[in-house]
Amino acid sequence: MKEHKGMRPQDVIILLKLAIESEEGCRIKDLSSKLHISASEVSESINRSLIAGLLMPDSRVVNEEPFLKFLEHGLQYVFPAHLGPVMKGIFTAHSESSLYLSFSSEEKLVWADDMGKERGPSILPLYPTVIKAVKKDHVLYKLLALCDIIRIGDISDKNKAVWHIRETLQNRA
Repeated sequence: MKEHKGMRPQDVIILLKLAIESEEGCRIKDLSSKLHISASEVSESINRSLIAGLLMPDSRVVNEEPFLKFLEHGLQYVFPAHLGPVMKGIFTAHSESSLYLSFSSEEKLVWADDMGKERGPSILPLYPTVIKAVKKDHVLYKLLALCDIIRIGDISDKNKAVWHIRETLQNRA
């Protein structure tokens, strides 16, 4: 097994996708295509996640409890988000359509995207290809928006976001 040199943002995206994907969709080639991340990066990510204990040994099954603990307690420190300039894009965090009624923020946050129709303060997504991937996968979009709440929200919203992630993952199983 290779040496672990720290988690990378795409690892979170790949783990989320693995958690919601069916067994037949777990091939590296399929993940690469769906997430717009190179096959070699997907392979390296799976290796890092195995070493970190975020995947079950010798499988591509997410070790859910450690992964949720990592999201809850580590995500905001390892991959922090900062508000950027007002831009055109697609909603994220509290502003994602299925979440905005559940959270307290009035601010409409976006991932910058030239094809987006919304405007608001921007935050950088965990990985540049996220915007392409979420346009075809609403569940992944919701989970990544929840991750953005963890990255920028207050403690109450962070706790609620972790609860929503847990519920979404359990309902997919």
